[in-house]
Amino acid sequence: MPRGQPDFLHPLPVRRVRMASDAEPVRDTWPASIPAVRQVLDQGLDLAKLTILVGENGSGKSTLIEAIAMAYGLPGEGGSTGAMHKTYASESPLHDWLTLERGAGASKWGYFLRAETTHGLFTYLHNNPGPVDPEFHALSHGESFLAMLGTRRFRGDGFFVMDEPEAGLSFSAQLALVGTLKALASDPGSQVLIATHSPVLASIPEAHILQLDENGLRPSAWAELESVINYTSFLKEPRRYLRHVVD
Repeated sequence: MPRGQPDFLHPLPVRRVRMASDAEPVRDTWPASIPAVRQVLDQGLDLAKLTILVGENGSGKSTLIEAIAMAYGLPGEGGSTGAMHKTYASESPLHDWLTLERGAGASKWGYFLRAETTHGLFTYLHNNPGPVDPEFHALSHGESFLAMLGTRRFRGDGFFVMDEPEAGLSFSAQLALVGTLKALASDPGSQVLIATHSPVLASIPEAHILQLDENGLRPSAWAELESVINYTSFLKEPRRYLRHVVD
């Protein structure tokens, strides 16, 4: 938000995520049994201009990201608002249990990118190309992902959701992505939501970081993230970790 300008001049596409009034989740079955999901259903979740979800496999990052994207009107396999791209229905019912509180007058445009389904999305775009799209399949996974962020789909106002965008990216490419995402979130009417394992992406300045674990989700400073602590310790003394898996 530009300094000196009140929030109502540039409302967020999604202010808050909460359980729909008519939802009837089965609390002891997946995905409501995941602590982070259960917490969102019980307490709701406020989203910032740039929100980053970090946690182990199975902690609920992708489940929440997918559900919020679909509740916004984005396809579960990736794409833009209202797009019909789909190859296999594997989504959880969580999106049907959620309702989004949107900022009055905020953009309704959005785009969802998820690492595990980008090949299918790029095939769809190959068959339905934009006017200046590159040939995504002629690029590496990392190159195609960064090229997608350079298209008109990610310009201007909107809600931009990404699930593990670091997949396939080198260290330097992840640094480049940090700059791209920071610039994207700096646009007055745009909002970014990311799930990641990467300490590099989690370091985006001014991001609101949420750590997901067996207790639910909670705000966290970058230096206090389990992934940051573990990577730092590993790089200092890799043998201390490797002896448990290779000896």
